[in-house]
Amino acid sequence: MLSRRKKKIKVARVDTILGRNSVIEGDLRFSGGMHVEGTIHGNISADDQDEDAVLVINEGAVIKGDVKVPRVVISGSVEGDVHASARVELSSGAQVMGNVYYTLIEMAMGAEVNGNLVHQSKEALKLEHLKVPGESQGTQQSPREGGAETPVSGVSSGSEHS
Repeated sequence: MLSRRKKKIKVARVDTILGRNSVIEGDLRFSGGMHVEGTIHGNISADDQDEDAVLVINEGAVIKGDVKVPRVVISGSVEGDVHASARVELSSGAQVMGNVYYTLIEMAMGAEVNGNLVHQSKEALKLEHLKVPGESQGTQQSPREGGAETPVSGVSSGSEHS
């Protein structure tokens, strides 16, 4: 007999709801779970310490600005870039007019993205400490020390560069 394992789906709690007839002019910062049914003219971001924050943009909702959250579910319209550090879910009615930066993405048939889909690997973030081949020692500064970021190319996982 085959056993069926049930997936444990983490249900986000809803802390904030923006109603269908509501309009916000300006940037919005939230923590926890937020459902948007109205219109926001401004950027939306989650609190920096809240890695479990979820933004749900319902059908008919309109966001005119950038979205920067760990997890986002889009069924409405976003006119701006979407940055999701954990997960992006685009429902069949989703419309994004901008770039989507994601680690994990789920896109239903009918979802529309008028921009680039840019995958951001968590592995790339771990490679920041590696030296770039061809750079002389002592001249490269890390971004945290005020130096410019230097792209890392030709680095395969599991190897060390000297």
